[in-house]
Amino acid sequence: MVGVKDQNDRRDSWHHGGWPVKMIVWFLLVVLMFFVPNVVVSIYGILSKFGAGAFLLVQVVLLLDATHNWNDSWVEKDERKWFVALLVISVVCYVATYAFSGILFMWFNPPGHDCGLNVFFIVMTMILAFVFAIVALHPAVNGSLLPASVISVYCAYVCYTGLSSEPHDYVCNGLNRSKAVTASTLILGMLTTVLSVLYSALRAGSSTTFLSPPSSPRSEALLEDPEDGKKKSGGGEARPVSYSYSFFHIIFALASMYAAMLLSGWTDSSESASLIDVGWTSVWVKLCTGWVTAALYIWTLIAPLILPDREFY
Repeated sequence: MVGVKDQNDRRDSWHHGGWPVKMIVWFLLVVLMFFVPNVVVSIYGILSKFGAGAFLLVQVVLLLDATHNWNDSWVEKDERKWFVALLVISVVCYVATYAFSGILFMWFNPPGHDCGLNVFFIVMTMILAFVFAIVALHPAVNGSLLPASVISVYCAYVCYTGLSSEPHDYVCNGLNRSKAVTASTLILGMLTTVLSVLYSALRAGSSTTFLSPPSSPRSEALLEDPEDGKKKSGGGEARPVSYSYSFFHIIFALASMYAAMLLSGWTDSSESASLIDVGWTSVWVKLCTGWVTAALYIWTLIAPLILPDREFY
């Protein structure tokens, strides 16, 4: 699928069609997995750690892009009701962030136990939320409170998912999940992954966030005449693809690695066959994801000040 730019390319039909053949190949691959040596699975497990991390990074970039676009779309309306809506949503998000952080203290800092590590994680999330608002509202920064509040809620949620992945015999983990809850966690995680993958592929495949070279499908689309839908240069009737097919499949491959890590708790073998996404590795991966999100968001705010000669979109 590399280099597919318009729908006249034969490979366009391969991407959208041929489902009977694809299902047969998928079934054969599933059967083949029972016969490959264990070392192959181990190598894939190692690669999956990096692939899953890349998938999480893509989600972070897309979240930042979506929040900024949301804010810009409402600001451009230049009406009082939209500004009021921005303020209300921002206040609600911040109240939810700190209220949820208080709940995390009750769940993951039980009385009578030394849970300094959990307290550090929760307090760090609260501090970051405060820093987001201070930086975004600084006169020298062209920021807004809505993205800051949405990122704050996301960081609080990531903190919760990270703490909930702590081993169940850890005294500071106040959540005692049963197998039924664990199954629901798996189902919710899989559904969230599928939805985020679809959004990632379609969003990133048609966004200059990831595809800015002149050869990208988006660049090809920019060459079109908006009146007749034809390319200005060649006069052909080829319709450019709406997103990058190659990036679409790369995202799905990375998401498969993320699903593997979700099932195994980011280790070669899960602590228990009945527990999903539990273990200290999973805890640190999720919390580091939240910190990376915070760093990237702050960078989007201060980058124009540090690099004034560069043009940021």
